[in-house]
Amino acid sequence: TSVTPPLVTAHLHGQLLAARAAGVATLRCSLDLQRTHSEVGVGAQTWSAHGVAYPYLEHLRERTVYAWTGAEFAPVARYGAALVKLVPTEWGPPTFEIDGVKMLPTLARSPLADAEDKVASVAPRAARVLDTCGGLGYFAACALGQGAASVLSFEKNPDVLWLRGFNPWSPRATPVAEVPAAAVAGLTLVHADVAAGIAALPSGGFDAVLHDPPRFALAGELYSEAFYRELARVLAPGGRLFHYTGAPNSRSRGRDLPAEVIARLTRVGFRPKRHGDGVFAVKATPSKARSA
Repeated sequence: TSVTPPLVTAHLHGQLLAARAAGVATLRCSLDLQRTHSEVGVGAQTWSAHGVAYPYLEHLRERTVYAWTGAEFAPVARYGAALVKLVPTEWGPPTFEIDGVKMLPTLARSPLADAEDKVASVAPRAARVLDTCGGLGYFAACALGQGAASVLSFEKNPDVLWLRGFNPWSPRATPVAEVPAAAVAGLTLVHADVAAGIAALPSGGFDAVLHDPPRFALAGELYSEAFYRELARVLAPGGRLFHYTGAPNSRSRGRDLPAEVIARLTRVGFRPKRHGDGVFAVKATPSKARSA
């Protein structure tokens, strides 16, 4: 069985240095961002895990995850169209940043625990779930953990998909380029922009939607009435939607983004309401009452 190379943070490195200074020969710690714990050997020049020796880092930045490349520890960060990096949290499951903007809430609790509650709002058990903006995959993992029959997840950013390969808390899925014609059991991860890919999805093909788009300034099309109309189309009658909005600019510019979202969702056939830091909505069912 192959051993996953360790991930090092400033916190873990501090533990290793403290153990070395105390003359401790072994240290029980986590090498995978608090997912599991194991015993490591602590030496004067190197520390070791699973029979492999690793160097102590000379220069270490806070808020950075380092992965072993086979020759050195390098930041799990990549600069393509923007700087994308994995960022450790005190909770274990990391968040990520794009050009310094944190993409998941971490202030009060783990981003995975936050995702658990948001996913629970759409009652995913036995449901066909559409996850519009996959990110690190926490919505998808929670939906499957809560009994979803299938999850179709879109993620267009190749660098975010690259981050997922390092994150032990991300669900394992090999990205595909083609949008499947029908729901597939388990997780299907599509490397595509949901704004374009949603047109290929079948009408009424989903029971629940999890919509966690980038902020409005970066992806305004994912807040548009046209996109919401597509969400309504792919949802079965009575289908549930959770739409993360946060509260950007609410103090500085007086903007009420959730209210704008609610107005647009209402116009395309949803019954929406504020829910935590987002909007929960149900697709209205066609009236069964018809005059003879």
